[in-house]
Amino acid sequence: MSALSRIVSFICLVCYSIFAYAVSEISISAMHVEHEMGNAKDIALKVRLNQPKPTVTLHAVFNPAKTDVQRKPEDWIQFDLACDLPKQLNTIEARCINGRLKSTRVDFPFDLEINRLFNPNQLDLNATLSLKDGSFSDEAGLHAAEKLTGTFTVGLKREALGWQWQAALDWKAGEVYWQPFYIEHGGHAVTASGTLKDDMLHVHHAHLKINRVGELDADGLLRLSDAKLLDLNATLPKLNLSAAYPLLFKPLLGNTAFNNATIEGDAALSLKIKDTKLQSFTLKLNHVDIVDINNKFAFYQLNANIPWSYEASNPVQLSYEHGSLLNLPLGKTEINAEVNRYSLTAPNIRLPLLDGALSLSDISAARIRDEWYWHLAARLEPISMSDFTTQLKLPRMLGKASAEIPLVTYSRGILTTDGSVVLHVFNGTATVTHLTMLTPLGIAPKLNADIALRNLDLGELTRTFSFGAIEGKLDGDIKALELQNWKPVTFDAVVQSSPGKYPKKISQRAVENISALGGGGAAAAVQRSFLRFFEQFNYGKMGLSCRLRNDICEMGGVESTAHGYIIVKGSGIPAITVMGYNQTVGWSELLARVKRVTDGNTKAVVE
Repeated sequence: MSALSRIVSFICLVCYSIFAYAVSEISISAMHVEHEMGNAKDIALKVRLNQPKPTVTLHAVFNPAKTDVQRKPEDWIQFDLACDLPKQLNTIEARCINGRLKSTRVDFPFDLEINRLFNPNQLDLNATLSLKDGSFSDEAGLHAAEKLTGTFTVGLKREALGWQWQAALDWKAGEVYWQPFYIEHGGHAVTASGTLKDDMLHVHHAHLKINRVGELDADGLLRLSDAKLLDLNATLPKLNLSAAYPLLFKPLLGNTAFNNATIEGDAALSLKIKDTKLQSFTLKLNHVDIVDINNKFAFYQLNANIPWSYEASNPVQLSYEHGSLLNLPLGKTEINAEVNRYSLTAPNIRLPLLDGALSLSDISAARIRDEWYWHLAARLEPISMSDFTTQLKLPRMLGKASAEIPLVTYSRGILTTDGSVVLHVFNGTATVTHLTMLTPLGIAPKLNADIALRNLDLGELTRTFSFGAIEGKLDGDIKALELQNWKPVTFDAVVQSSPGKYPKKISQRAVENISALGGGGAAAAVQRSFLRFFEQFNYGKMGLSCRLRNDICEMGGVESTAHGYIIVKGSGIPAITVMGYNQTVGWSELLARVKRVTDGNTKAVVE
């Protein structure tokens, strides 16, 4: 029984005791009352019995704080109540209108109706509390409500072994913020019934309706002494994901890759808890579209059937018609796996990507002590580099790319590869070693790796980037590479001619572009001399280096000079040597130079 109903019951009994002595009106006031549950002041109780309907009014200001140290002026709460009293002594029928709880942070205007029946064998109590445009907030700003309107009804019936109860909450209007959730509109309702014995609350049936989201049916057992949910059976046959995502899911996904998406489609969920432990659940997705607003990923016509049981293994199916990942098109995919308690295995999964596919094998994942661990092997079937670079808005590359990844592991938020990731590009190889990724699905992932480039075809490479023709082969090493949120922050990079004998030619345009990168004047020298009559030149070796720290690139070449460094060292006839003079350059400026070069905007400067 609520404290408010006890107050009303006490007042009614006092009133009728007074009425027995033919007293028509009585007033009780107190300046200050102290109690272990809190203090009260300015108390005024008035009972009027000489009216067609007896009435009682109560005004008080109370503070729940137990000590003067805890008690703050803004914590005092004003309480007002006016009730019509019943005419029969064996019942209490009180109708209280225009009641109010009001303080600095709380304003609850309410009406209250209580019906209590006394008889020798049982006690029945029914109460309805109606809230009208209520509001509240806390000091930290973590909980607040405005224009909150609704009703709460409770019914209790005393029985030999406990209580029968039923309750209903009808949230009609108003907005509530309860960190991290914000509920903008009403239209939500809860009904429940059950029994109460000692501290065990049995819920025989409960029905929850969340406006536009879905309806849930449940039953269960709650231990009140420690507020622990012992048993639960719940079914949610249809969940509208477009409404549920912003209301229920997005507030919980703040630091993940899924916190900024749109979702369309339906889901269904059922679960069972026994003796406080999850026993089983089933999640189904029906024709769901998930699209990241920042174009990181998208999956269309996603269907899934994911059953789980603590006692047995179950097959899992997931499929989608098409999608994209980092703007790369994904083809129709079907995934079949098996889940056994807290582990998942799948022999093979093939993910169509562009005109090739990413094939995963020996997949195994397990959740141990609240952490995910998994490993797999991967193979990238040949894909078109032209399509790949176009989709990523990179300079167009030609040829095919493929890769072998012998083992990928994920542990405690860190992804690592054992062995080397070998990419076949530009008729050469790019080998990635010591690859690790921290929080790869987080908002700001971090990547570390070493990359070795060997025997790349300079002719194909320079045609790809509109750099000007260069014949030869290229090696490169990018050591201690660190990307944060996919942007480089540190590395030590060197690219240079591959060792060995092969044709080494460079065109005038390539000389201009290389000179632009190094800040030198080789292009001007060509324009001022007889060398301008040659379309291409011989070179003996070429190279460029960058040591990136604090957004500054320390530049170098194949040899150092008193005033700079050599980028291209000529050999034979005709030959040309290209010098670099900017030994430090901002990383953003260097990227801008590369962009101007590949866009064909670099012009020779003749002085």
